[in-house]
Amino acid sequence: MEFLLENILNLVGFLVGLAIGIMSLIGFRNTGSPTLFRLTIAFFSISIGFFVIWTGYMLEDFLIKSGNIERWIQTLGIIIQTVGYFFIAFSHSIKSFFPKSRYFRSIGIFPLFLVSSVQIEHIFRSVSFILLAYGAIETTLSYFENKNKGAISVAVGLALLAFGEFLGWYSFVFPESILYSVSLVIKIVGLIALFVPVSKIPLTKIKFDDDFE
Repeated sequence: MEFLLENILNLVGFLVGLAIGIMSLIGFRNTGSPTLFRLTIAFFSISIGFFVIWTGYMLEDFLIKSGNIERWIQTLGIIIQTVGYFFIAFSHSIKSFFPKSRYFRSIGIFPLFLVSSVQIEHIFRSVSFILLAYGAIETTLSYFENKNKGAISVAVGLALLAFGEFLGWYSFVFPESILYSVSLVIKIVGLIALFVPVSKIPLTKIKFDDDFE
């Protein structure tokens, strides 16, 4: 049952990411905004990452039949998603890789203690968490400075994606639990939260730049 649920959720993640990517692409063509170009790459990458993992589930279900998705396929999907998270975080108020505040910098150190091995998958999940958590913090600070309502949805979306990545890592500690499925649901909700401001972007370049840059 969990295998089927994870299969469906990865398919939903692919479709949601693809829809937002297409919307961002339309906005980029209408406005020529560099930020929209970065968002287009970001959402398409996230969508492809979900698709790769979903393909792994489909291959397992119909061909391999070993009971578990091939690890290298899942790792490849996570790496592709991390590329997307980099672009999406960079597009939402991140000005540098390391915050000036020592308190915020500690957030980047925290996930490194959670890596139980040198497996590439764990490392990339940690990198994703760092990018998304930092992006959520920067966007929240931007809201308090500018009182831009669009920043709230962005901050919530990034925070949910970060929490989803954290639970995704933690699901490896308890592989038989439903944590991985929960992490997928949270990530999909995070993408939908990001879709709210993105859906308004193609109408005007000025409004987009005020919201995201």
